[in-house]
Amino acid sequence: MNIDALLTNGQIYNSYLKKFIVGNIAVSGDRFAYVGTDELPLTPQRTVDLAGQYVIPGLIDCHMHIESTMCAPRTFMNGAARNGVTTLIAEPHEIANVFGLEGIRALMRSALDGPCDVRIAIPSSVPSTNDALETAGAAIENDDVEALMHMEQVICLGEVMNCREVIADAHSKTNRLIRQIQNGRPDFSIEGHCPRFVGWELAQILYRGVRSDHTDQSLEGLAQRAANGMFIQLQEKTLKKEFLDYLMEHNLSGRFALVTDDTMPDAFMQHGQLNHLVRRSMELGLAPEEAIYAATYAPAQHMGLRDKGTIAPGRIADFVVLSDLREFSIESVWRAGRQVFARGGAWEEPERDTSFPAHFYHSVHLAPRTAEDFVLRAPIAEGTVLCRILEVQEHTTFVAEGQAELPVRGGVIDWESSPYNLACVFERHGKNGGCGMALVGGTALTRGAAATTYAHDSHNLLVLGQTAADMLAAANAVIEAQGGFAAARDGSVEAFAPLPIAGILSDRPLPVLGEQIGRVRRVLADCGYRHDNVIMSLSTLSLPVSPYFKLTDKGIIDVKKGVIAPLILETKENSLA
Repeated sequence: MNIDALLTNGQIYNSYLKKFIVGNIAVSGDRFAYVGTDELPLTPQRTVDLAGQYVIPGLIDCHMHIESTMCAPRTFMNGAARNGVTTLIAEPHEIANVFGLEGIRALMRSALDGPCDVRIAIPSSVPSTNDALETAGAAIENDDVEALMHMEQVICLGEVMNCREVIADAHSKTNRLIRQIQNGRPDFSIEGHCPRFVGWELAQILYRGVRSDHTDQSLEGLAQRAANGMFIQLQEKTLKKEFLDYLMEHNLSGRFALVTDDTMPDAFMQHGQLNHLVRRSMELGLAPEEAIYAATYAPAQHMGLRDKGTIAPGRIADFVVLSDLREFSIESVWRAGRQVFARGGAWEEPERDTSFPAHFYHSVHLAPRTAEDFVLRAPIAEGTVLCRILEVQEHTTFVAEGQAELPVRGGVIDWESSPYNLACVFERHGKNGGCGMALVGGTALTRGAAATTYAHDSHNLLVLGQTAADMLAAANAVIEAQGGFAAARDGSVEAFAPLPIAGILSDRPLPVLGEQIGRVRRVLADCGYRHDNVIMSLSTLSLPVSPYFKLTDKGIIDVKKGVIAPLILETKENSLA
């Protein structure tokens, strides 16, 4: 055996004892050969004195979406590795909603042989609902699942989002896919997306085979999931002190993991990736040993990665060297025995990502919009209409329902004189040219407009604004660029992030994309949009599996009922004198 690297005098995290032990680490090839204090009978090719620094397993993000960062895969991996992440379980339902199986395969090819080990979760809900409620660019069917589930990179069935369908119809497409995995790959985990489901409804989801959940919930919902054996994945919005206290009080270490789900590119640049959640969990009172466990060994065990998540002989040599444990100050990152990052190293990335097929850069099949596209027509000539209002809420992506009366003049609803935004979703995959329209209130824009093809999950063109002129400017900027995220006011675009790959990914380096999205965020906030995450709030206005009301190209969706809901609830026509 050759010893390629010997790291001495480190404080090494032992996942089995859940504590740090002073010692040395020997690496041979892509694996750990020895951990301890013995004098080795072999001469290493390289020796590194750690001088008391901490060594932990490489971080494992077991529920995330590369496309949610708007980064191309290679760009994302470079950023993740710099933040101590060596393994990603990526669920590519975003690109699958545009290009189906072809999109998944293209993403997988782009992610090969990078600084992170990227494993794939098979998208189970593409589209997120069905053709009656939204128009996606493609679908994932049983044949696609069969093609994917025996590929080396594929590791589980991705989040089952349409839980209403799972409960309502044992023979639904989603349940067929679940049974297909249970029969063909019983070793796979079946991942869940079950926001606020409790009691009998939660039991039915578990009965069908779903085994994890990463969504927003109450403490009671968390307790029910834990008591019923669900693996709990805590993302930033659910990383709460009361949740962590409950998990520790009930000895549930190993039954939960820290995950990122969606990371915005500007936040990625500023705060990092999974390392940010490890640091945040320690700030909330979780012991460092438990925080590391929840980002390494626990997700590895949940996903069946038996040779990861621990520093021990024979396991894959993925590890991170830290100079400060609580600050999580990263000195170097090693992936499969090879150093992939060292503090002070330059950010090396090509100016443009050209790794995808040429037609992926031309996927927005929409003619330029005109002012007529933002006219909201009424079934009466003059009078008033009582309209359903989609109410954006400041601290959640859930959209509530409200009502408001608006005037009608010449058969047109005068929304521009109201305090409400007009929202339009234009089908952009070249299938039917549909358009859904809604009125939006709550903490949405007070002026200006936004437009994006980064609109979960079908990624049609979503436009939201206070004036038609601003909506027109934003929409046409996105169409011309073949995808993007635009913010406009006073009739012109003030901030723009081009997303030319499938209309959802940038071809630029992360520092460039991060600044572009940061600028969009600042302009939208200056235009009155109030939310903890403005970009995610806006882009999920079109996600018809996220409570309670959303908008697709088919119209307003009542998420709980799974039906299209009317915009106009009542009309009052002016009587002639």
